[in-house]
Amino acid sequence: MLSRITKVTALITLLALTLPPDAAGRWSVDLDDDKNLNTSLSAQTTPAFCIVAHRVGKVSLSVNNNGTLGTGWPAGGGTQDCITNMVVPSCEYPINSNVEYLFAAAFWIGAVVGRDTLMSSGADGWSFNSNEFSPDWESLGGGIVYRSIRSPEDPEIFNGAISEEDYVAKYTDTANYVEGGWRGETHRPLNIEVSQRSYAWSYAYAEDFILFDYEIRNIGETPLENVYMGFYNDSDVGFEGIQDYHTDDICGFKESFTTNYDGCDFVDTVNIAWIADNDGDPDGAAYGETSCPAVTGMRIVRTPADVLDVSFNWWISNADTDLDFGPRERAGVGRWEEDFRDFGTGGMGTPEGDRNKYYSLRNMEFDFDQVYTAQISPADPIWVYPPQSTAADLSNGYDTRYLLSFGPFDIEPGEELPISFAFVAGENFHTNPMNLGNLPNDPDAFMSNIDFSDLSLNAAWAGRVYDNPGVDTDDDGKYGKVRVCCSGTTGYSIDSLKDTLTIPDFDGDICPYWYYEGDGVPDFRGASPPPPPVFWLEPRVGSIRVRFNGKNTETSRDVFSRLMDFEGYRIYVSRDAREGSFSMVASYDLEDYNRWVYNPDRHPDPGFELLDVPFTIDSLKTLYGEDFNPLDYPETSPFNWGDSLFYFVGQDYNCSELGVVTPIVKIYPDQPYPSSLNPDSVDASELTDDGYLKYFEYEFVMDNVLPTVEWLINVTAFDFGSPQSGLTSLESTRSGGAQAAYALSSAEAVEDDNLKVFVYPNPYRSDANYREDGFEGRLDADRPDDRVRALHFANLPAKCTIRIYTLDGDLVREIDHDRSPTDPEASHDTWNLITRNTQKAVSGIYYWTVESENGDTQVGKLVLIM
Repeated sequence: MLSRITKVTALITLLALTLPPDAAGRWSVDLDDDKNLNTSLSAQTTPAFCIVAHRVGKVSLSVNNNGTLGTGWPAGGGTQDCITNMVVPSCEYPINSNVEYLFAAAFWIGAVVGRDTLMSSGADGWSFNSNEFSPDWESLGGGIVYRSIRSPEDPEIFNGAISEEDYVAKYTDTANYVEGGWRGETHRPLNIEVSQRSYAWSYAYAEDFILFDYEIRNIGETPLENVYMGFYNDSDVGFEGIQDYHTDDICGFKESFTTNYDGCDFVDTVNIAWIADNDGDPDGAAYGETSCPAVTGMRIVRTPADVLDVSFNWWISNADTDLDFGPRERAGVGRWEEDFRDFGTGGMGTPEGDRNKYYSLRNMEFDFDQVYTAQISPADPIWVYPPQSTAADLSNGYDTRYLLSFGPFDIEPGEELPISFAFVAGENFHTNPMNLGNLPNDPDAFMSNIDFSDLSLNAAWAGRVYDNPGVDTDDDGKYGKVRVCCSGTTGYSIDSLKDTLTIPDFDGDICPYWYYEGDGVPDFRGASPPPPPVFWLEPRVGSIRVRFNGKNTETSRDVFSRLMDFEGYRIYVSRDAREGSFSMVASYDLEDYNRWVYNPDRHPDPGFELLDVPFTIDSLKTLYGEDFNPLDYPETSPFNWGDSLFYFVGQDYNCSELGVVTPIVKIYPDQPYPSSLNPDSVDASELTDDGYLKYFEYEFVMDNVLPTVEWLINVTAFDFGSPQSGLTSLESTRSGGAQAAYALSSAEAVEDDNLKVFVYPNPYRSDANYREDGFEGRLDADRPDDRVRALHFANLPAKCTIRIYTLDGDLVREIDHDRSPTDPEASHDTWNLITRNTQKAVSGIYYWTVESENGDTQVGKLVLIM
């Protein structure tokens, strides 16, 4: 069995072979380099390998510019984000949970070139010498580009952005350095260039998927015929701290799911390949923090042609030939009616070599779900009989991987073809911690206890964001597909032009209808909350002041509805970075109301409907009189107006009186609306000292704050939703963009008041239960106590050097503290009680010194009782 350690060992060997040799013909890789991996070798001779991670949604997925996803085969060999310098997860879901759902995934493409069958792949997951894509040299603009619709103030990041987090990469199969593949094969490139774009959002309906958009270009001089493409996935699902968690995965394929709208059942086609842990790793009879009850999958949302052959294959790669298994059709079965193909490895699973990989891309198989492996009988007319010595183990879950592929099509020289897919996650896939007991004998019972609803819903939303229903993107008069639901019917769909759309009636009334699919032209766009405000934290002893400016928040238009749909702000605080840990401490929203309108012709029954965006109190008084109060007309006592009947519900909590019903206040309450929204075009009296429009300035002070612990604070913005599309209010992410601060003196106060450095806790006691009381290791449940310790230095200059010495004057540790003076943590730093020799510090009395940038030095003592 190939262990995860073996995978890593083979990976290190691979890395030494995928970079160009030095002048002496030697290959080398610095796996400990913690800098931008693009600079580990000469920028003139090295491809600009880069790895980044999507972090704005609930799925934190790493993306490479070598045709792979995840950290299994990272571009350039490092796992440090080449844009943020943060260590990247492979695929963490939910974000900050330490639960991984991907080892690595890779792009595969094969074609017939003349008389040859050729393949290029990001990796094949077994040989570890098939990384056949490379980016351009750094000097030629290789690397990965970041863009975001969150940054309108930065044109370089904002212009051309599609989502809250775009990553753009380009690579080819013509510049790799790997030779000697399976059975001595030398890679022969197809001569293709791949432009890869990935998009992520934090919105509630889009936070569980990432969309990928590829353009495949033939940069050679020879046509590529019978081209097939696919995505290979090796998930290895489990909590990072659990050993061998990769050996119990299961996978399968979900074609569709049924939804009910207005009493009518409709079938949503999602066609998603899925993979999950076999039982979610419950903690006894329940799921806990180290469990992995979710599921991930890949869904193709765009191909170069409307009608293509699609294949779904799964297999297990293993040195034991009985365990190296994948479902295989019998000879003469299937579309090609071919003889049984021997992969040449002794097993039925791993397709080694170009011809076998190409066969797997095009074989038109749709494999049975893995849990049914032990149910295949010797007399099965379609499937080859699995090895009986291992069939039960394979049904129960193993180190499984899958390939979702499609084709054929041709690519002429210079021609470019698009493909798009979604990487989707779904919660609560496992609902019964005891469900694994049904395998291998009763897979039907097992499948009845797993829940695809969240995965299916998220996959459907990925399709809608890719191609917006009811939107004529290319102005050709087509708006997509319509669903119709009449009372007493089962519902049906229409593909029609909107201008000529004929909706049938029922008993003389028009039946309700809505668009559920787009016009076939990609949008990569969805309803979005307003951009969150820019904000600053100003720490003080026992309190933290939050200042924020909402100019962009309150004046931006939704990219989908084109409305200025700002509703309000919320301020959250947390002790750790998990989205669910943030608690709201203050809120402000406009005073507005939803007007529900009675519709006697509504199907299936008459009733009230929400048709409009919320009405401000001023607009309601304009419509119905100065004395009108919408709160006088709830659902139990509706308002009669002419031949209409309404009732009103407040949108959100209507906490609109700043400083009265909300602790949020305007810093300049008497400031009139600005003469221009462009700060460069207004009078200086309209601007703050740092150049922001005063009218949009707010503040909130969080008092009585424990000063010795770190607080994460964020300011979010939310809108009023979209009644027409059934979307509730959308809010920007609580965790994304959060800032950290201690309620201690700021760096500015330290300098102005000449405050002295102090250390806490002093003495530090290893038996003081700091971890149990939440002062240490809040997000490091899998790390031992001696690796999460923290001794704090406060009242530091923004730039200084901290040194710790023994009483004999031996240097124990040196910490370079270099922060911007405006950083809320500029006056604070920590020592993890690890020496410069990476050993645990021992009990004793130590000296510490803090030397500032101007040469001033402070000295003190600290005590460790270990």
